[in-house]
Amino acid sequence: MGRNGAGKTSLLRVLAGTVQPDEGGVWRQETLRIGYLEQEVPPDADLTVFQVVATGLGEVGELLAQYHHLSHGAASAGESMKLMSELHARIDTLAGWNINQRVETVLTRLSLPADKLLADCSGGIRRQVMLARALVSEPDLLLLDEPTNHLDIAAITWLENYLFDYHGALIFITHDRALVKHLATRIVELDRGKLASFPGDFESYLRKKDELLEIEARAAAKFDQKLAEEEAWIRRGVKARRTRNEGRVRALQTMRKEHAERIAVQGKARFSIGGGVTSGKLVVDLRRVSFHYGDNVIVCDFSTSILRGDRVGIIGPNGSGKSTLLKLILGEVAPDSGQVVLGTRLEVAYFDQHRRLLNPEKTVRENMGDSDHVTVSGKSRHVIGYLKDFLFPPERIDSPVSVLSGGERNRLLLAKIFTQSANMLVLDEPTNDLDVDTLELLEDLLADFDGTLLLVSHDRTFLDNVVTSTLVFEGEGVVREYAGGYEDWQRQSAASGRSAELKPAVAKVAATTANVKRSDGKRRLSYKEQRELESLPGKIEALEAEQAQLQARMSESNFYRQPSPMITAGLERLETVKKDLEESYARWQILESLTAG
Repeated sequence: MGRNGAGKTSLLRVLAGTVQPDEGGVWRQETLRIGYLEQEVPPDADLTVFQVVATGLGEVGELLAQYHHLSHGAASAGESMKLMSELHARIDTLAGWNINQRVETVLTRLSLPADKLLADCSGGIRRQVMLARALVSEPDLLLLDEPTNHLDIAAITWLENYLFDYHGALIFITHDRALVKHLATRIVELDRGKLASFPGDFESYLRKKDELLEIEARAAAKFDQKLAEEEAWIRRGVKARRTRNEGRVRALQTMRKEHAERIAVQGKARFSIGGGVTSGKLVVDLRRVSFHYGDNVIVCDFSTSILRGDRVGIIGPNGSGKSTLLKLILGEVAPDSGQVVLGTRLEVAYFDQHRRLLNPEKTVRENMGDSDHVTVSGKSRHVIGYLKDFLFPPERIDSPVSVLSGGERNRLLLAKIFTQSANMLVLDEPTNDLDVDTLELLEDLLADFDGTLLLVSHDRTFLDNVVTSTLVFEGEGVVREYAGGYEDWQRQSAASGRSAELKPAVAKVAATTANVKRSDGKRRLSYKEQRELESLPGKIEALEAEQAQLQARMSESNFYRQPSPMITAGLERLETVKKDLEESYARWQILESLTAG
């Protein structure tokens, strides 16, 4: 572990043998097999995904890659059959068919397209391909640099379980606190050029680290006091030049040198959000919304209400439609059916996961605007001082964005959107590449934010610490709402008998229809049905009010400090109210369709 830019990746490269240390040596077992996942996305390659993954298996992998290539009709029939026969015999000799199953298993688990060219894959898919390549060889030592970047929660969970059962040695760099908590048995921290080892789990590391920082601060204060006393002594003059005090003078010179070389603890990022005007109580109301791309259903017949102050997490597999749902809510795309109603006086700040707001050809300063001053929370600040709060030193702000690391780009985008006055934050994957200190600061900031938050994230700890309800893409266009964060969703799914695994997102339009059957025949409502139709708006309004009250209670910090039965009762009542609301809306639409028939 360590801050962004501390040198963690360089250290891993030394361990992998891809770079050599300036001094000292690295000893490795002679037969050591190393699997290494680098942080950078691999360049274009004229190989299929299967071929790239199989190269992690050495000679057997290359043979399997050739056989797979030929078996998919890449050569003429005669040449292909002859080569395939030779390859088959050689793979048999090396007992390679069991290994072939290993390649296919990893590809399936990471949902990778075996026959797609790597050059045609996105950056995220390429990273997953290289992760599969590192895993497939089952090495003695596995080195992983930010392995969860660009993975969705389903893939992260699979990876976590795989690594938990892995029998080799594992060294990994990550800012995913849940991964560290579940896997690490020892934490090595790189801080200001020095390594410190902390045996035990993540919580033990945090406690010990706090103790060491306190000890370091006390020692530094004592040192500085002693230095000040010696500086006062030397300024008093003649006595310092006496022969008997030469040792004391030399000691002072050493102290001065030590003080100059002492690197202070790197500062933490400091930032705040400028609150806008108070929005209306209703922020967003989605009414039986459906949307599809081509034949693929993204959202089917989905209804929900988002009220002022709600903190809503959105989770689901990659490609399930999380970003599309945000665009539906923001009005950037229109639903195929249903209605999206936005509240009044909304001021939206939008963090786009693709960082389209940043121009990579411009400098950090230029991306902040044309002026040397920015307005934050109604106050004017110089852009250099403002960017220092986001850990950009003055010499860095005239660097082009194209040379920034992923973490630096995310901090710059946060700096840019936080200059806006907003009462609604829409954050699409804001946590990628941020170090733990910055993540925790962002959590505290969002906890104090008075407005409404919509958050897409695969960071389980971040979701648990920030959101009060969760929208989950459960496959085939189904989106369900749960109270609480990631862990709460897991518990509620288990309690209701539903699987807590995230399924592939899309379904065919032909296989998905609205849940409500509409009557095409004309007929008049009965007296009982007419009274029911007249009573439904009042019933729905009462249920929505109760739902809002329950969600408000659950957003309070003391809700989850209650006895477990009271928490369970509250969660169950919220589920009941939500189900009653869905049924009331469905019944209302049926009766309305009959009258309009």
